[in-house]
Amino acid sequence: MRVDPNYLSYMTNSLDTTQGVEQQLTQEMAGGSRINALSDDPVAVGENVSLLNQIQRSDTFTQNATEVQGQLQVADSALGGVVSELMQAITLATSANAGTLSPSDVQSVSSQLAGVRDEVQSLANSNYQGQYIFAGGQSNTAPFSTDASTSPAITTYVGDSNVNFFETPGGQKIQLNVPGDQIFQSSNSDVFAALNSLIADYSTGTVNAAQAAGDIASLNTALNYVSQQRVTVDNSMNQMTAASNSSSNINMQLTSAQNNLMQADIASVATKLSTSETQYTALENMIASLESTNKSLFEKIS
Repeated sequence: MRVDPNYLSYMTNSLDTTQGVEQQLTQEMAGGSRINALSDDPVAVGENVSLLNQIQRSDTFTQNATEVQGQLQVADSALGGVVSELMQAITLATSANAGTLSPSDVQSVSSQLAGVRDEVQSLANSNYQGQYIFAGGQSNTAPFSTDASTSPAITTYVGDSNVNFFETPGGQKIQLNVPGDQIFQSSNSDVFAALNSLIADYSTGTVNAAQAAGDIASLNTALNYVSQQRVTVDNSMNQMTAASNSSSNINMQLTSAQNNLMQADIASVATKLSTSETQYTALENMIASLESTNKSLFEKIS
């Protein structure tokens, strides 16, 4: 019977291979990852890089979406305040135009309406994180100011008409803002012109009922128009919420896929490690036994 004279070298190589497998399995057990080097699974490493990039883009979108939602919430709250103020102004103006108030009471209404106008202007100059949300693209400057030295007073807008959009990972474009001139000073509806006219109507205590009635009608038109513009903001909020929820679900799926790709199956690794340790011990004992004697492998097996 012929015996391979290199049997001991083969067994030593097997021992080294088994030791390498054992070390890799031990590393997987300790770190929880089945891939600790590019050579372990180059294809999986490439897939992992792609998944991580997608997760990062999703995380970035979620972070930006949170900031955008905050801005939209401030805008919605401000417009809600404007609606309330304009309803109060209409009530005040209607009472002053009923012909039952004294001249001093009519003048008091004028002062109250001036307070309403100032509050509406403050709301129209709302800012979020230092950016004026109704200034269009000129968000570093308060968009509205009023010159009360004339009668009626004049409120001017120094923003622009730029509309900004936010693009979701799916390519959907969501409107982020409504410029102040579109909300408060459109060609068919001017909130501040109506308020300033009513303030002037009642400032002397003498009421021109027809003039005031026309200005009240203009303010009603302005109120309805502001309410319509608020719907645009509400729609954007709903779209952002839906996009954020979708992104969160996708992120969970990507994270799960990445974990499944990279994480080690601890139970399986433990079984393989136990088997490898057994093989290593058996090989180590066999080599030690062979090296302890000068007998040939033929004599051992005969």
